[in-house]
Amino acid sequence: METATCTAPKGRPREFCVDEALGQALRVFWSKGYEGASLTDLTDAMGITRPSLYAAFGNKEALFRKALDLYEREKLCYMSLALDAPTARAVAERLLRGALEMQTSDFEPRGCLRVISSVACGVEAESIRDEVIARRKSSSDALIKRFEKAEAAGELPEHMNAEALSGYLIALLQGLALQAGAGASREELERLVETSLTVWPTK
Repeated sequence: METATCTAPKGRPREFCVDEALGQALRVFWSKGYEGASLTDLTDAMGITRPSLYAAFGNKEALFRKALDLYEREKLCYMSLALDAPTARAVAERLLRGALEMQTSDFEPRGCLRVISSVACGVEAESIRDEVIARRKSSSDALIKRFEKAEAAGELPEHMNAEALSGYLIALLQGLALQAGAGASREELERLVETSLTVWPTK
């Protein structure tokens, strides 16, 4: 188990836990997006001063990148596990049910941090938007690669290829996140997952 990293920045008499502070920053970015999260929002949630934030994490952009790393490592870990499922349908089911559990957790904000931040970033935050899009593409490429194996195994219908199937599943996952962010209930999200699996085009 990793131990939390704690530090005592100059000018601050008591220590604070960097890992815990980063977790709080993640929740702010997740609920408000990159641009919607002010430095005051972040320092209040993290329980530190601005000088401490800069000393421990760098600027707001660097803090967001670290929070995005944490988000992918802890909140999206089910995605890499899903790719090990034996069939394309099983991959889809694991991803959809994993997303459902994350979106309906009582302890986390709703919505997808990568979706929220990619659509909310304006010109002044283009580097963040580009970073988020690049990470999404990496995930998409991994899913396409997995579905290419399914295609080679004869799982996909003749009229469909791995890239199209991957795009369809990603659209379902993003729709699930957007519905959750808009306040959909667990029951409503479960129906969306079950319907998606009912019409899923592979066996």
